[in-house]
Amino acid sequence: MSDLARNLRWSWHAATRDLFESVDPERWAAAGRDPVRLLGSVPPARLAELAEDRSFLDRLDAVVADLDAYMTGDRWYQAQTDRLPEAIAYFSPEFGITAALPQYSGGLGILAGDHLKAASDLGVPLIGVGLLYRHGYFRQSLSRDGWQQEHYPVLDPHELPLVQLEEPGGTPAQVPLALPGGRLLHARIWVAQVGRVPLLLLDSDVEENDLGERQVTDRLYGGGSEHRLLQEMLLGIGGVRAVRTYCRLTGHPEPEVFHTNEGHAGFLGLERIAELRAQGLDFDSALEAVRAGTVFTTHTPVPAGIDRFARELVARHFGPGAELPLMEVDRILRLGMETYPGGEPNLFNMAVMGLRLAQRANGVSLLHGQVSREMFAGLWPGFDPEEVPITSVTNGVHAATWMAPEVFRLGARQIGPERAEEALSLGDSDRWDSVADIPDQDIWDLRRNLRELLVMEVRERLRASWRQRGAHSAELGWIDRVLDPDVLTIGFARRVPSYKRLTLMLRDKDRLMDLLLHPERPVQIVVAGKAHPADDSGKRLIQELVRFADDPRVRHRIVFLPDYGMAMAQKLYPGCDIWLNNPLRPLEACGTSGMKAALNGCLNLSVLDGWWDEWYQPDFGWAIPTADGAGTDPDRRDDIESAALYDLLEQRITPRFYERGESGLPDRWIEMVRRTLSLLGPKVLAGRMVREYVERLYAPAARAHRAMDPDSARELAEWKARVRSAWHGVTVDHVETSATPPTAELGSTLALRVRVGLGALGPDDVEVQAVAGRVDEEDRIADGTSVPLKPAGAPDQDGRWVYEGPLTLDRTGPFGYTVRILPSHPLLASGAELGLLAVPAEDVTDGGGLLMR
Repeated sequence: MSDLARNLRWSWHAATRDLFESVDPERWAAAGRDPVRLLGSVPPARLAELAEDRSFLDRLDAVVADLDAYMTGDRWYQAQTDRLPEAIAYFSPEFGITAALPQYSGGLGILAGDHLKAASDLGVPLIGVGLLYRHGYFRQSLSRDGWQQEHYPVLDPHELPLVQLEEPGGTPAQVPLALPGGRLLHARIWVAQVGRVPLLLLDSDVEENDLGERQVTDRLYGGGSEHRLLQEMLLGIGGVRAVRTYCRLTGHPEPEVFHTNEGHAGFLGLERIAELRAQGLDFDSALEAVRAGTVFTTHTPVPAGIDRFARELVARHFGPGAELPLMEVDRILRLGMETYPGGEPNLFNMAVMGLRLAQRANGVSLLHGQVSREMFAGLWPGFDPEEVPITSVTNGVHAATWMAPEVFRLGARQIGPERAEEALSLGDSDRWDSVADIPDQDIWDLRRNLRELLVMEVRERLRASWRQRGAHSAELGWIDRVLDPDVLTIGFARRVPSYKRLTLMLRDKDRLMDLLLHPERPVQIVVAGKAHPADDSGKRLIQELVRFADDPRVRHRIVFLPDYGMAMAQKLYPGCDIWLNNPLRPLEACGTSGMKAALNGCLNLSVLDGWWDEWYQPDFGWAIPTADGAGTDPDRRDDIESAALYDLLEQRITPRFYERGESGLPDRWIEMVRRTLSLLGPKVLAGRMVREYVERLYAPAARAHRAMDPDSARELAEWKARVRSAWHGVTVDHVETSATPPTAELGSTLALRVRVGLGALGPDDVEVQAVAGRVDEEDRIADGTSVPLKPAGAPDQDGRWVYEGPLTLDRTGPFGYTVRILPSHPLLASGAELGLLAVPAEDVTDGGGLLMR
């Protein structure tokens, strides 16, 4: 039983949870459905009784055998024919695995937890790396007047589903971090077993540390700049050391790929450079070797969301007398300084360092990839944003965690439990056709049942909240009438920064009140969310919402539930009919809460941002129109978008929910639920997301890592230095085509001839390209495609080279071309990698231009 409790697979494996619940249902509920706490509270007499219960022992044997098969059997990853990475280290500042291990604050952590779970289901050999925060993130309650209050419970690792990593003699394994002044920060390593994936959590609260050092891992996203810097140094540098220690002690393969989930862990690249320098590589060669096997994921759509530190603070913590003493401090600083147009050159930017230390980078939705390319374009000067080498992998959610058991059972009834589990974990289907065979009545009964379960949950939590606010039980009889299982239910739950606009629904309170109290088509709203402890503006938004929800006229129709977390979310998503999301576009990187709702047949009502911008269809829900023009006043924008929200609810959503067809059921609503499950469900799975990471990022990074042996790393570093120093001599001197624009026709092919100067470089160092495509109103090429040109013989007596190639006019409308030169080397992941580009000067004859209107 203890072994089952220490593997967090129980958090998404229903049979294991059912087994623990059967030990003592009341204690299971009192323990917050945490097996470790349950086993610590069960009397020995009850355990002795279970040891004699043959039925219980048979169930226990079956669950243990199932876990053993899960842990040791081949899965999707082992069935791939390509040589995939032996191991991948995945670093994140927070992980949302289960409410029993509260080491998360919001979407970033939940995504990281789902990434680990999906990797486990797929058999991906991941090692997770994070910090163990002794206070976790804060617990939230409300004052009588609705102001957020924070509480920081102390977490004892020995009471959590963790095991301490130990050296062979039984002493705790530790990693050191050097601090200024010759001091050392020690951190022990705790292991949370997430299915097949070990999650290493570093803990600085150890006896060897002074009080200040012990508090480095006290709170998630707490403290000032130096505190945050130390946390991020421990996560990145200490995290690499923890991985090395774990692999040494357990025999786990060393990672070939290091994945940095957001910039907080970016210092991991410095530690890996230091490792290679200790083996004899110079800094530049080590940098190339590290970059080859590093993947960086950005989740931030605005510069203000990135951790930035003063140059002097970073400099003080590195070099002689501090961490990485053999590393030149100026080289470290150059990796993170904002030395590009529009940057602040005295600030050290963690995301910038992450990008400079990674050969592959991605955003977390198609739109966010575009936003990221524009935001970081200064790192690749001369390239259009669409060519900045940041791709995108749209986030997904772990179905076994977020899909209600009732929804799973309905699907499993159609195709069987094993096939259903496989479909949910692999994420390799475009559609779930079996949903079409589920009768309308069954879908509608399921939705009402889930709504009723939510109503019961809300009343229980609301009663507890009001008691915390100082109310007596005698005052709370009205709570028994809060919400109605037959009323259209809207959910809104997330962090509460201003851009997510918690109170947009309150823009016209009278109109909202009319919606809540409509005599024939009422709506009810469940709201939850936490503001950062230092964000008073976010707390004021919560207070405004709470005060509205406290009004006796509407408090049975709208509620605010404090202390939003995983346990609440798992009840909230399935029980809602509509999931509302109204951020300022395009500030939502992905926004996975709506995905979790969709997995349960809840329809989305959202601004076209994040994942919804990518996958929205009228079959799945509704898009809130946006007023995001450059000159729109923020207040005016909120007025327009809130009015659009009210219009959708009044004119389209509530009529569809309440209208009944010939069967007596809301046929059109049920069809939208069916399409959400069958067409959107397969897209939003974390299994699909992790497979994309493996195929598009991890596998190429592993190949690049293997190719970057010490000699190759030195050669590439020397080549880059030579190209950078000689690039001033690279020119496009003359461009001509075999036809003039009046004779150009669709489908014709022109011969392109280009004269270039390469200076000290040769044809093997560059690629000369023709770039052609549609021309916009300002005569700029949009949506262009590049065609490599080939050298036509040796250089002329002036040392100039002639390049030739065909140019096909393959599109109607305005069509143009230009020519450019990029560095080229087999070990580059992208032609833009060096940020170097040569294009025709303005006075070059026929340097490019319009070929066809």
